[in-house]
Amino acid sequence: MKNILLLGATGSIGKSVLSVISQNKDKFNLIGIAFNTNISIAQKIINDFLPKYVHIDDHDCFIKQTDNKNLSFMSGDSNLENLIKLDEVDIIVCATSGFAGLKAMYFAATTGKKILLANKESIVAGGDLIMPLAKKYNSNIVPIDSEHNAIFQCLSGENATEDVQKVIITASGGPFLNYSISDLENVTLEEALNHPNWSMGNKITIDSATLVNKCLELIEAKYLFDLDEQIFQLVVHPQSIIHSIVTYKDGSSICQMSAPDMRVPIANGLSESNRIPISFDELNFTSLNLSFQEFPKDRMEIQNIARQICNNGSNYGVVFNAANEIAVDSFINGQIKFSKIYEVIYRTFNKNNVSNDLSLDSINDIDKETRIEAKKVVKSISN
Repeated sequence: MKNILLLGATGSIGKSVLSVISQNKDKFNLIGIAFNTNISIAQKIINDFLPKYVHIDDHDCFIKQTDNKNLSFMSGDSNLENLIKLDEVDIIVCATSGFAGLKAMYFAATTGKKILLANKESIVAGGDLIMPLAKKYNSNIVPIDSEHNAIFQCLSGENATEDVQKVIITASGGPFLNYSISDLENVTLEEALNHPNWSMGNKITIDSATLVNKCLELIEAKYLFDLDEQIFQLVVHPQSIIHSIVTYKDGSSICQMSAPDMRVPIANGLSESNRIPISFDELNFTSLNLSFQEFPKDRMEIQNIARQICNNGSNYGVVFNAANEIAVDSFINGQIKFSKIYEVIYRTFNKNNVSNDLSLDSINDIDKETRIEAKKVVKSISN
């Protein structure tokens, strides 16, 4: 029986993790959860899974909402670090959304434990800090984003990544497949959140609609698999059936295929010597109609920024991620039009010069400074 600590338990990834755990109760126990503010969902998780530990930012608020006094409640960064490092915890699932997940991932990297990673922003912003830490402490990072887990599976059993010639990361194209940027001027929030294949949180759904998510994934993949950015190719695949493809130097291309369901990569990530069973939608190969398209040329500037970050270091990733988070929030809150998300990112990124300091404090400082600059850009172009 493996004890799982689920960070970001109330989000969409957390929901999928809980589904996998509930289908394999003989193998996994939810020993602890951490979340931000969604008390109602957290309360249901506590009632259904009976975790031993609960971490929440607003400790007093949560205590007032529950009659169960047998749990260990905690809040604050030091308690989060202590929870992550508990000997009782076997597997840490990092599913916190956005830059907020960086600190937890930093703590997790020093544990020597198995880490299931669904927080790409922590690697985009802190890859140069996190990956060496994980190596130093022998922490085993297994990606559970569908694309990165697909690469992970395609590389399984290979002796060395120098045999890899190309890695194709697929993008659905989101709700605005085949739209040009000029077509996106007046799209609504409802339209942007109407993803054709995946059910996700608001932020990642908007990132998918802008294709920024795929650029974040490119940066993350570079760090996770220690491959040159030129090896990676971003390709639009509207059906979201093939999640990534690895081509080897002998001409062999290996892909991972499944219906768009986050439980599939999560189940793979939780597997050890044998794969664990889950319910899933089986592919009907006699009716599959798979297609692929080039990454949109009018979105190449955003991809070029991602490639620049791969080559210049993750401190530039802090700027990219922070500018994007402010831009997305501003669109969701009605301050800017959808098409202006790109302008906020471009203008903010081009104004920033960052230090080479790889400390957690430095990364947080860059993030704060970038958000201030991005908000100035938003104010200058707001609706």
